[in-house]
Amino acid sequence: MKKWILLAITLVIGIVLTGCGGNSQPNQSEAKVELNVSAAVSMKDALAEIQKNYQAKNPNVTLVYNLGASGTLEKQIEEGAPADIFISAATKQMDDLDAKNLIDKATRKNLLENKLVLVVAPNSTLAIAKFEDLAKSEVQKFAVGEPSVVPAGQYAKEVLEKLGLWAGIKDKAVLAKDVRTVLTYVETSNVEAGIVYKTDAAISDKVKIVAIAPEGSHKPIVYPAAILAGTKERKAAENFLAYLSGPEGQTVFEKYGFTMGK
Repeated sequence: MKKWILLAITLVIGIVLTGCGGNSQPNQSEAKVELNVSAAVSMKDALAEIQKNYQAKNPNVTLVYNLGASGTLEKQIEEGAPADIFISAATKQMDDLDAKNLIDKATRKNLLENKLVLVVAPNSTLAIAKFEDLAKSEVQKFAVGEPSVVPAGQYAKEVLEKLGLWAGIKDKAVLAKDVRTVLTYVETSNVEAGIVYKTDAAISDKVKIVAIAPEGSHKPIVYPAAILAGTKERKAAENFLAYLSGPEGQTVFEKYGFTMGK
C-alpha cells in the first residue's frame, strides 16, 4: 500500500512540475525577429536612439536599418531588396511604390514633418542671409541633393524656382547623393552654402542656419511610413510602426527637431 501511495505522489508532483514548466515555456522560446527598415538618411540620428531604446525593451527584435536617399531606397525596394518598413522623406517615392502595389496601403501614415533651411559655415565671411543671396557673384558653389533622387534636393529646387533663382544659379549647384553629404560639403567649406533639412542643421555645430525656406515656396515636407506588402514579419512591423508614432518615438523625434505628422 505504501508503495502505491508513494507512486501516486510522485506522479502528481511530476504533473505539477510539467504544468509549471509549460506555462513558462513561451517566454523562454520567444522567436527572434530581424526587422529591415529602409528610411531617409535625414532620420539617421533619431533612428539610432530609437533603435537602442526599442531593442532594450524588445530583446527578441533586431532592427536593421538601410539609410539613404529616398529615391535610391525606392529603387532598391522595387528591385527586391529586403525591407519590412519604408519611411520616405517625401510622398513621391511612397506614391510610386503604392502604385506598384509594393506597400500595404492600410498601414500608410504621415509620420513626420520637417523644414528646409539654408546653411553656411560659422566662419563664413560672405553676406549670405537669404536664399536670394545665392545669386551673388561671390557665391561660386552651393550644394543641394540631386533633385531626381533626393527629396531635399527636390524641395530645394522648388524653392529656388519659386523665387525665380534656379535658372540663373543652377550651374553653381553641386549635386550630392543625399542630404547628409550636402551638410558635409558645407562643414568642410567645399561650398559656400547648402540647402538641408532643419533637423540636419540641428545636429551639426559646423554649420549655421541663415534662412528658412519661405512659407508656401515648396510642397509640405512630409515623411510617410508604411509596411511593405511582402513583409514576412507583419506583427513585428506593426508594433515598431506603432512605437515610432507613439509617445516614446515622438519624444525622440522632437528632440532632433522633427514635428509629428498630422
